[in-house]
Amino acid sequence: MPIPALIADVETSLRQAVEVIPQGLAVFDADFHMVTCNGRYRDLLDLPDRLVQVGAPLYDIALYLARRGDLGVGDPTLLAVRRVESLTQNPASVSQRMGRRGQVLEFHSARLDDGGLVVSFADVTARVDAEAELEKINNALEGRVEERTAALTRVNSELESARAKADAANRDKTRFLAAASHDLLQPLNAARLYTATLIERAGGTPLADLAHAIEASLNAVEEIMSALLDISRLDGGSLKPSPSAFAVRDLQKKLEVEFAPMARERNVALHFIPTSRAVFADRALVARIAQNLVSNAVKYTRPGGRVVIGCRLRGQRIRFDIIDTGIGFNRDQHALIFAEFSRLELGARMAQGLGLGLSIVKRLVTALGLTLELDSTEGRGSRFSLYLPMTRLQRATPDSELGPPEPISNLSGLRVLCVDNERAILDAMEGLLSGWGVNVRSARSLKDIDRDQLLVGWLPDMVLMDYHLDQTSGLDAIEWLRHNVGGHLPAALVTADRSPAVRTLAEERGIAVVTKPVKPAALRATISGLAGQRRRQTGSRPGESNASN
Repeated sequence: MPIPALIADVETSLRQAVEVIPQGLAVFDADFHMVTCNGRYRDLLDLPDRLVQVGAPLYDIALYLARRGDLGVGDPTLLAVRRVESLTQNPASVSQRMGRRGQVLEFHSARLDDGGLVVSFADVTARVDAEAELEKINNALEGRVEERTAALTRVNSELESARAKADAANRDKTRFLAAASHDLLQPLNAARLYTATLIERAGGTPLADLAHAIEASLNAVEEIMSALLDISRLDGGSLKPSPSAFAVRDLQKKLEVEFAPMARERNVALHFIPTSRAVFADRALVARIAQNLVSNAVKYTRPGGRVVIGCRLRGQRIRFDIIDTGIGFNRDQHALIFAEFSRLELGARMAQGLGLGLSIVKRLVTALGLTLELDSTEGRGSRFSLYLPMTRLQRATPDSELGPPEPISNLSGLRVLCVDNERAILDAMEGLLSGWGVNVRSARSLKDIDRDQLLVGWLPDMVLMDYHLDQTSGLDAIEWLRHNVGGHLPAALVTADRSPAVRTLAEERGIAVVTKPVKPAALRATISGLAGQRRRQTGSRPGESNASN
């Protein structure tokens, strides 16, 4: 596909991702001129076309709203100036005002590192009305309690019913977030894959810098979305710990696959100290904590520095350490770094972010009932230590007998079957894998595989499978393929569903998990590991089966 077409596809995917967000969203540059906005922004504010064009000044928008009466009674010029100041003077702000149609609009603003401004807002009329109605009910209840005991019993019954409705509404919100996160991450995943292909093909050309800039923007969007979804799940109580016994070395292997490419790119030595210890905790949530800590360690360690991940025995607990030679910080800054949207000045200059990673770590540690210890010296580095309950792990076959699967560095000729119900993602995946020399075939469902006879004369070395398919789940589809191709078919579940339940089901069936948006380096490492697993099981190099290509 020509490079301009790839860029157009990426831009289209980004625009689609922004347009499906239910909130109004606008981005302004350092001079507070509009860079972009979505349709919801224009519709909720009911703005004319000239004020939603690129370059429209924030002040002109405020002045238009003031003259229309949206900002209250007074001099429109003064009202507009005050509104712009309220949005821009603080790093972040939250405010509410009445909309033109009588609805209540809640505005969130945040300043960017380059001086720009992001403004988002939503119609919260239903929530405000519900709060007012609840307050009215509570006031009425207080009077009834004072009147008679019988009325109190009736009121308690009504409150119990209201609580059940609130719990049901919270569950509905959790389900909505799960669905919304999947729908938002799908186009973002396709955009990331297209961008990875663009980077590889644009190497050494003037488009290389543009491709890397697009990739950096996609990374920033992904980090923000992941952080906000995690916070929402934690605050909504939808994340329930499910402890089990697991080997610390398995966690280390996962971290190595995910962060080794990032460390190499930043010229940071990433070292894992081998261990045979096992712990008893929620594997997925502990991994999320470790991912945030290792990510920060690599980000804030200068080139030539070192990050070490290992563990020590402390009584009946294991102290899991992430130690770096990074920028560090003073003791009086310890509480500050765990606050939301809080970043140290030097760290903000070294890497982008909103300052949510350690806030999520703190919430997860609290939810799991664990202990996190911090020791840091400014200019010399930091040690984050997570204390985990120790346990014994029984294995049917010792690891020393099995040995680690040997990865395959050269993917040329490897046969990979990709299944995803989104054609854009399949097209992007085919472009990326083909660039690596992979012999790739794709389908949107098991029916397509059978209809197009993809497996006739061609047997895959592995399968990359989406979890949410139209007719069945990806896990069941993998089982069907294994039944028809061979029980040892290596497989990876490529999914936007980040729930611990899906990951646990996949691991029980020996299926790797790659979360969307897919990071190309992590995907390549997963494919390489599965190829080594295939060679070990069959005794032949992937691509050398009895089937013809």
